[in-house]
Amino acid sequence: MKKAISSFTIALVFSSLFAAGQSPYSHDRVYAANQISNTVSVVDPQHNRFLGEIRLGKPFPTIFSPLYKGQTLVHGLRYLPQKKMLVVISIGSNSVTLVSTETNQVLKTIYVGRSPHEPTFTPDSKQIWVSVRGESYVSVIDVAKMAEVRRVPVADGPGMVAFTSDGKQAYVCSSFTPEVDIVNTETYRIIKRIPVTSPFSPNIYTSPDGKWIAMTHKDVGKVTVINTAAMSVTHVLNTGPITNHVTFSNVNQKLLMMVTVGGENKVKVFDVGQNFKLTNTIQVGALPHGIWPSADGKIMYIGLEYGDQVQRINLQTMKPMRPVQIGQSPQAVVYADRAVSDPKNIVWLSALGDSASTQVIVLTGLNHRGNAHGRLSVRSIGLTDLIEQNFTFLHPNASYTLALSKSVVPPFRSDYEINRFETDSHGKYNGQSTGLIKSLATDRDKQPYRHVILTDNRTKQVILLDNPSESF
Repeated sequence: MKKAISSFTIALVFSSLFAAGQSPYSHDRVYAANQISNTVSVVDPQHNRFLGEIRLGKPFPTIFSPLYKGQTLVHGLRYLPQKKMLVVISIGSNSVTLVSTETNQVLKTIYVGRSPHEPTFTPDSKQIWVSVRGESYVSVIDVAKMAEVRRVPVADGPGMVAFTSDGKQAYVCSSFTPEVDIVNTETYRIIKRIPVTSPFSPNIYTSPDGKWIAMTHKDVGKVTVINTAAMSVTHVLNTGPITNHVTFSNVNQKLLMMVTVGGENKVKVFDVGQNFKLTNTIQVGALPHGIWPSADGKIMYIGLEYGDQVQRINLQTMKPMRPVQIGQSPQAVVYADRAVSDPKNIVWLSALGDSASTQVIVLTGLNHRGNAHGRLSVRSIGLTDLIEQNFTFLHPNASYTLALSKSVVPPFRSDYEINRFETDSHGKYNGQSTGLIKSLATDRDKQPYRHVILTDNRTKQVILLDNPSESF
């Protein structure tokens, strides 16, 4: 009889929940750190909709004046369910901001060293380890005290920290040094240095079973996988240009590793049980960056850096859903379980500051010759436009000019110079500049600009063009 009453009671509870319109995700939130608008966007995963923004600073270009208050280059994120607390890293203002997910208000801001990058909670939730990428240490913050209590020396340019499941070891990747440092969390000393394939590793993550740690190499388009028991590299996977973030999730009783590949607008899925075999490739929006799955392994959110959106992926079908417009230039993304007690809670959230759509321009070789490739993200910032630029497969250590041209057919003149730059030793360039692409291109009183071009400054030849098939 007791069993029957218990079953009836459970059924009644679930019926009440469904009747009230509740879902497994009603108390959850998705957060995205927006580097251009200097906000944290809040998304409701139950209805896949934007709720509002937590404003931490002024957007570009206002922050170019002296910064006395507020944060700039909002970038890194982590969430602590036990305290319903969000940790936000702002690179430009060297800050660690603690935010209540219940009230969407700042609890405290802690200032650390030059250019911090990402925060990670220890498994016991007592500390936050913040990689201070502009220096050679990890800042340890006590959660209860809300204060920095220690600095852990590591290799130059720490990118991020991942812990083993028991919390006894911290793996620290680097943005400037081709190694991973393994730190004993009791002594705070490095116990091993593991050489890796490149010096630029911005993201690192531990699998749910604690057996694996994966890290991205954004500069060479690879992912390194480390076996935590052996403390050694087992796999170096070719993933693609601008490999940004990596994560793991148990999906349909399989452990999967997911990677955002910004240069291809894809999320790539690897089956850990099949020796990290690539099993799915999901086409998504412009320049996927941050990535985070829900706890149940059924859905996942990614940030679209050039799209100013987050996009939901159904992990049961491996299909993307419609993207949600958020703040400008999302970087890190976190899925926060039980972030709010009241599903309708939107207190202290601001409306979207700039709902204008971002223009993404793709530049390819004339007549589609060669592998050289470029992408621009054009955002309105007041009276001018911010042009984020990414170029790959150019000549190494070479000089180029990005410009607008009024020419319809070759030869293409450079009529308005946007930016001059030099590539790195791999023939890549990532940077920003300001210009008047949108306003000039729509000026009806003058001859319009027809194309965006990239010129090799050595040969004076135009090598990349937007929409080359439309020109001749």
